[in-house]
Amino acid sequence: MKNIWLIFTLLSATGKINAQENEARLTDWKFLSKVTFEDRYYEELEAWYLYPKFGKKIKALNGKRVIIKGYIIPLDTEGGVFALSAYPFSSCFFCGGAGPESVMSLKFNKNPGKKYKTDDVVTFTGTLELNDSNVDEFNYILQNAKEIDP
Repeated sequence: MKNIWLIFTLLSATGKINAQENEARLTDWKFLSKVTFEDRYYEELEAWYLYPKFGKKIKALNGKRVIIKGYIIPLDTEGGVFALSAYPFSSCFFCGGAGPESVMSLKFNKNPGKKYKTDDVVTFTGTLELNDSNVDEFNYILQNAKEIDP
């Protein structure tokens, strides 16, 4: 048994076992909620929108692999468009008055191969993208999203 553990430890140290997962940073919604917003007028849409002002600590996660747990909010199940929320559907950004910092887009590299339902609690890993300019997207986007065991 010691030999198996030693081999696993050596392979992990050399980065040969799941190096990308080992590099992912565990984050949570409380941390991501530390963002401020300002109203900006979007001329093309003739409307005001909340634009995020990300702090240094959140900016440091931009482009980094993260792990986050949340509630699934299906937006277009046939098209495979899902959001991950800090809160269940009844309390989420869309229905319950939570802020835009409490939801993120899930962008899958390939079909997840699983049918997600509203309020499924799921842990994902992926590359966090901060969005402060595209009003057609959420402020947080999880690129290459992949479900992992909690």
